[in-house]
Amino acid sequence: MPNSKSAKKRLRQNETHRQRNRSTKSTLRSHLRKVTQAVEAGDVAASEAAFRLAAEKLDRAAARHLIHANAAARTKSRLSAKIKALKA
Repeated sequence: MPNSKSAKKRLRQNETHRQRNRSTKSTLRSHLRKVTQAVEAGDVAASEAAFRLAAEKLDRAAARHLIHANAAARTKSRLSAKIKALKA
């Protein structure tokens, strides 16, 4: 347990940030799932629309250091490759 006033404040801040990060990551995973489901269903238009939203969420998460920037880039690349293969 924190003893000093600043440590108590830091504990409160950490909990707030943890909950916000958890929510953001959960939303991100939901958007990624929507893209893969659209690709598996064979719906090109829906997958492209979902990909645009997912890419936006990935970039935002990387900017906030919730995920590594390279992980965001790698995920976007893999998703776009799936969509490109679906078109072909």
